[in-house]
Amino acid sequence: MLSKSAARNFFVLGTGLCFGAFVLLTLDTLSQIPKQTNEAAMTEAVVRGKHLWDSSNCMGCHTILGEGAYYGPELTKVYERRGPAFIAAVIRDPDAMFPGQRRMQSYGFEDEQIQDLVAFLEWIGNMDLNGFPRKPNLGPGGAAPGVPTGVTATPPPVFSQLCLACHQLGGKGGLVGPALDGVGARLEKDFMEQWLRDPQTVKAGTLMPKLPLSEAQIGELATFLSTLGKGN
Repeated sequence: MLSKSAARNFFVLGTGLCFGAFVLLTLDTLSQIPKQTNEAAMTEAVVRGKHLWDSSNCMGCHTILGEGAYYGPELTKVYERRGPAFIAAVIRDPDAMFPGQRRMQSYGFEDEQIQDLVAFLEWIGNMDLNGFPRKPNLGPGGAAPGVPTGVTATPPPVFSQLCLACHQLGGKGGLVGPALDGVGARLEKDFMEQWLRDPQTVKAGTLMPKLPLSEAQIGELATFLSTLGKGN
């Protein structure tokens, strides 16, 4: 049995060691924060995007960094999964991207505000979170960027970010619209350009949204799609 002085010394020494370990671990954590949080890439656009995220109560529906609600998709790694073009298109006009399916509010953000939010989500996605969150198993309906199996031509970036969200190619992509395998053998390039420019003028009532594509992007997509089924 310890004497009073020995018990006091044991308590003081143990408390001191634990406190010292706590201080060292705290200092180590603080030293890791700038690198792991990608602090060097925190631009003014990122800061504005963060303020817009908070003021618009995006966490009322979405989860980020483990905090928020689960009504909408988890967005910590959404930049990696979807890319900037898809994110910007959904923020700009959610109903047009998913007619009759989404309940996301249209906030009417200006283009600069949309780009600020995209920059914020990109910064969040580049944090070193030690494997959090776990990458989702997107399954056959996933739309992760990349070159689909069996496709020899290199798709333009916007194809992976927008088209694969709804269409499949080579067994990869979404299940909303028809698969694009062999589409180049079925449709002429001029028709595809017109379709991409404004689907409603070609087929009224179609679920295909009018995507925020530039003329250059429309040309790139039509050129790529016209190769599918021709030598693939």
